[in-house]
Amino acid sequence: MIQEYIIKIKETSEMEVVISASSIDEAKFLALEAWKNGDYILDAEHFKDIEFTIKECEEEW
Repeated sequence: MIQEYIIKIKETSEMEVVISASSIDEAKFLALEAWKNGDYILDAEHFKDIEFTIKECEEEW
């Protein structure tokens, strides 16, 4: 019998940047704002890991 499965694919990308700030909170804020503004673009070059999670479908589609 053929069953259906739900497969979740999670990719992780990673980039290190240097931020000058007066506190950790400010550094996090500045990094987030720079990322939102498109200053940091994570692409295939920044690929770090992949994870597959699989479970059986409990209901018919």
